[in-house]
Amino acid sequence: MINIYRTNYVSELSNSFSGKEVKIAGWVHEVRDIGNIVFLLLRDNTGIIQITAKKGSVSDDVIKSMLIPKESVISVTGTVVENKQSKKGIEVIPIEVNNLNPLQSVIPFEVTGKVPAELDVRLNYRYIDLRRLQSTAIFKIESTVLKTFRKTIEKEGFIEIRTPSLVKEATEGGTDLFKVNYFEENAYLAQSPQLYKQLSVIGGFDKVFMISPVFRAEKHNTTFHLNEITQMDIEMGFADHNDVIKLLKKTVSKIIDTVKKENANELSILGVEISKSKIKEITYKKAISELNKNGVKIDYGNDFSKEDELALGKIFGDLLIVKEYPTDIRAFYSMPNEKNPDLSNSFDFIYKGLELSSGAQRIHIPELLEKALLKRGNDPKNFEFYINAFKNGAPPHAGWSIGLERFVMRLTNSSNIRECALFPRDRTRLVP
Repeated sequence: MINIYRTNYVSELSNSFSGKEVKIAGWVHEVRDIGNIVFLLLRDNTGIIQITAKKGSVSDDVIKSMLIPKESVISVTGTVVENKQSKKGIEVIPIEVNNLNPLQSVIPFEVTGKVPAELDVRLNYRYIDLRRLQSTAIFKIESTVLKTFRKTIEKEGFIEIRTPSLVKEATEGGTDLFKVNYFEENAYLAQSPQLYKQLSVIGGFDKVFMISPVFRAEKHNTTFHLNEITQMDIEMGFADHNDVIKLLKKTVSKIIDTVKKENANELSILGVEISKSKIKEITYKKAISELNKNGVKIDYGNDFSKEDELALGKIFGDLLIVKEYPTDIRAFYSMPNEKNPDLSNSFDFIYKGLELSSGAQRIHIPELLEKALLKRGNDPKNFEFYINAFKNGAPPHAGWSIGLERFVMRLTNSSNIRECALFPRDRTRLVP
């Protein structure tokens, strides 16, 4: 790439450029004046390179232009030379250094990480925090996750769709909804694209996927929850829960393998080593039994807490699918098992002790849907458009969704999910 500000990114420079004139651009990461020599570390979004100016060998104007505050945004024209003592094995001897936009305020915290900053402070200045090598690494990994999800699913014959963020009724029941005024009536921000991806399958698309924001008005203040998250969803026609479990395992494995391969540098920056084992499948009943055997008290019929999920990870390993949950504790649209209606054809995927994905075969029979809604205290009339769709030749179908931020949180060993949302939204944060 060549433009007015740069001929190359830092990552493109190597010993093969020795003796060549280049133009690079980025931010001042560090400056050191040790008498006869001035060192400046320039950082762009691909890496860091050393700019070295010996007094007497370069002009006084160049020396002066290098003695500027950290995080100044600059463009440097110079010659690449070998230097085995530098981390890249090369450095740039400057010919010209341009300050593209002189700083007008003090940088609120140390971007190099030498002086730790509180997460809330970093999030208040997220546009500065994103310059940290660790933050950049997290979102490069997140980009790989999104890219790999899309490529893997497309190869399986799925098409990408978009569904509404405004809905008339709750898609998953409960009261954790953000109400909005929609002209003369109330509407809600969607908790899930669930109903609409099902309608798309009924419409004949057969295999659909989407990457979409969803909203939960949960009054949590934990390291695992956000009020706006991104879901990677699929829905598959003429399929049951076993079919989509196979696809989930394939997709998760492909994402982990690709991150290990393509983001080795980012994982190194974060100090993360990803190991992968076989994805185990167990029943809910087995999970309850093993938890109690290992001293974690939980009654059959209860959903798993975060502590329970962590315990399951320790018992069964990092990659675990739990299936055959009791029907009463799953979403109303989960298909009851034919042999035992008290169990549902549903499942969760738990990675490193945290639930990342939930899925099921869906109810495609109108009478069963009405019965399920009534059992949960919902008026079927409010879901009439949805129920009617199943009266016009709805095939058996199943699907799942993966929470993007939680997946990246576990891949990067981040301690707080807010690290893995570009501009997180929680109970107290609406800016930036």
